[in-house]
Amino acid sequence: MNLSSKLALDTQSLEQLRAQAKNSPDKALKTAAQQFESVFLNMMLKSMREATSQDGMFDSEQTKMFTGMLDQQLAQSMSSRGVGLADIMVKQLSRNMGGQPAAVGGAEASAPPLDMPKPLTPTAASVLPSAYSANTQQDFVNRMLPHAVQASRGTGVPPQLMLGQAALESGWGRREIRMPDGSNSYNLFGIKANAGWTGKVAEVMTTEYRNGVAHKEVEKFRAYSSYAEAFQDYANMIGKNPRYAEVLQQGGDAAGMAQAIQKAGYATDPKYADKLARVMGMMNLAG
Repeated sequence: MNLSSKLALDTQSLEQLRAQAKNSPDKALKTAAQQFESVFLNMMLKSMREATSQDGMFDSEQTKMFTGMLDQQLAQSMSSRGVGLADIMVKQLSRNMGGQPAAVGGAEASAPPLDMPKPLTPTAASVLPSAYSANTQQDFVNRMLPHAVQASRGTGVPPQLMLGQAALESGWGRREIRMPDGSNSYNLFGIKANAGWTGKVAEVMTTEYRNGVAHKEVEKFRAYSSYAEAFQDYANMIGKNPRYAEVLQQGGDAAGMAQAIQKAGYATDPKYADKLARVMGMMNLAG
C-alpha cells in the first residue's frame, strides 16, 4: 500500500510523509494535498451524520462507531480518485513555493487558485478532527493499557480482550456511560447492574436484540469510582465466573475469545463477535 492510500492522521504515515518531503518535495506536496482532501471529506461526512436523527432503532453505540470507521474509509477512497480540492491546493501551493503546478491524479486543475498564505504541512492536517482516527484509537489504548495490565494480574484475562471490549462498548472512549448528573460512570464495558450489585447505578437508553431484532430500552449499568476499578471488576467477572471459562481457553486468539464471549451471552448483538474481533485486530498494544 503506498503512502497516498494511508491517512495522514496515522502517526507512521506522517513520519513517512516527512521523509518523502525531504527527498521529493513535489511528490510530498501532492500526497499532503490528497490527505487534506481526505480529512475534509471525512469532516463533511461526519457533519452530515450528526445532522441526521440519532434516535433510530439501529443507532447503537457500536453501530455509530463502525459508521464512523466506514465514513473514514469512504473519505479515503473518494480522495484517492479525487474531487478537485487537492488539484487546486497543489496548483496554489506550487505557486507560493515558486514551482510549477503539479497535477494530482494525472490532470491539472482548472479551477481558480485558493487564497492560502502558508503551505500545507502534515502537522497542520494532523490536528483536524476525524471520526475514529488512528490517533483517537491509540490514545484510548495508551490511556487504558495500564489498567488492563494491572487487572490481568491474578485473573489471567488478556489485556487485549479487556481493551477490545472497552473500545467497542464505549466507542474508543467517546461515548462513555454517564450518571444522571453528567459525571462519568467509568463503565467502559457496558456491564449491567444485576440484583447482586450494591454499588452506584447509571440508567441509560441502550439497544438490545431479541431474535435478531433491535429494541431501545432503558437499562441499569454499574458505576465505578475509577477506570482501574472498572477494569478490575470486568476482569473478575470474566476470569472467575465459570460462564466465561471458555474465553480463557482460547490462548489469546482474538477471534476465538470474541466467539466465546458471544457464546457465553455477554451481548445480544448477533454480530458482536465479529465486531469485537475487528476492534482487537486494530489495536497496537506496543504504543
